[in-house]
Amino acid sequence: MLASGDLSAVELTEAYLRRIDRLDPILHAVIETNPAARDIAARLDTERRAGRVRGPLHGIPVLVKDNIATNDRMETTAGSLALVGSRVPRDARVVARLRAAGAVILGKTNLSEWANFRGVKPRAVTDAGLHLNGWSARRGFTRNPYDLAADPCGSSSGSAVAPAANLCPVAVGTETDGSIVCPSARNAIVGLKPTVGLISQDGVIPISHSQDTAGPMTRCVTDAAIMLNTLRSPFGEVVGRHLPRDYRTTLRRGALGGARIGVDRRHFSGLDADEGLNEVAERAFATMAALGATLVDPIRPVDTDSIREDELTVLFTEIKVGLQAYLGRLGQTRLRRLADVIAFNDDNCADELRYFGQELFEVADATSGLDDPAYLAARARCIDATRSDGIDRILADGSLDAIVAPAYGDSSGPAVSGYPAISVPTGLTDDGRPGGVWLSGGFLSEPALLAFAFDLEGAVGPRPRPTFRGTISDDPPDTGICETPIEARRRTVRSDLADDL
Repeated sequence: MLASGDLSAVELTEAYLRRIDRLDPILHAVIETNPAARDIAARLDTERRAGRVRGPLHGIPVLVKDNIATNDRMETTAGSLALVGSRVPRDARVVARLRAAGAVILGKTNLSEWANFRGVKPRAVTDAGLHLNGWSARRGFTRNPYDLAADPCGSSSGSAVAPAANLCPVAVGTETDGSIVCPSARNAIVGLKPTVGLISQDGVIPISHSQDTAGPMTRCVTDAAIMLNTLRSPFGEVVGRHLPRDYRTTLRRGALGGARIGVDRRHFSGLDADEGLNEVAERAFATMAALGATLVDPIRPVDTDSIREDELTVLFTEIKVGLQAYLGRLGQTRLRRLADVIAFNDDNCADELRYFGQELFEVADATSGLDDPAYLAARARCIDATRSDGIDRILADGSLDAIVAPAYGDSSGPAVSGYPAISVPTGLTDDGRPGGVWLSGGFLSEPALLAFAFDLEGAVGPRPRPTFRGTISDDPPDTGICETPIEARRRTVRSDLADDL
């Protein structure tokens, strides 16, 4: 419609802004919209009329997660009040690439504050059967458009809910461990967690340089490929590697024919098994087999339980170093260290710590840096368990092209290894919950994963649309954290942290 002139970028942008105004008071998926969005769209319309079209994103509104820097009139805060009013030095690299591709930066999406790495869920909340995913002090609780009382998952909650509910065509999320693929699965969209190093981390509020990556969150696989073309900005291990000139060329019907796919069945039994989601996954497995894939079922999966504490050691150590570097580049703020953020939260306890604390921050602040032998040993064990004795071993032993699992559960294999994963919606459970599969593979296996996802998507048909059923649940109870003296609170949380995690 943009190409034919039947629709202008201004009209498209205004339509999405109206829909955000109408639905987001319920969904809380968008923290703020861009006051310059209409002007940006108008300039892009002028370019199009003059014959300059930058590519398929020209004039397309995009929402980005609020931990991704935009050097404009919007905030970049990771959902925290601590960073309100601070100024970033420049656009994040991914935002700069989106602007250069002609995208309209429509606004910032809500998220689990500090990308879900601030504190643990209190027992009072757990006992009440409530969730804290998608909550930030700036916007409150993100709500799932399929069931307003259901968990939208996190931390890229708003970046999943927004395209799912058609508040934008596409969004950008970030993941450290599950934060793209989990909310994508809960909201029936396609979420691609790329290989770490394929998309720049520059300008993204960090947790872990070993695991952090931005990625596309879209309603179809084709849009994920289009977004990946723009977002890719290699660094680290990916520099110098051969990459497709256009990821759309990897999308083809028949890609699953002759492919060997290993089935990870860890979550088909045990206390965490979800019978409804497993049934949706089983149907997807059957579809893949009907499309010509050989399912190697089951495989011996990555032993992520063995590195649970090691992954935390890595994350604790890296967030302190990374956040200090990020804060040091900000203007209009006195916050320069993780300790400053902790102090801000204590000083603003009623707003920030009403529902859960900052135990993870406190433990991270006690770490001693990237030269610590304990950190270096933990990272080495993580790599061995998830790469050489993990995904690389699984793929080689079974001569596999990819691994498939139900779209919930353990995301740590791809996350810790830095390898890619894609969440593909394939249907609803009998009680109306979105389900699907996660496909994962080896280093830079995005072309194969996109191809398999595209083939599967074509066979299962369009993603189910949101139903907005259910009622908005009450907020969790105030856990009383602010009534406890700070030093006593910290002694308690440190002793309890291992049990809570």
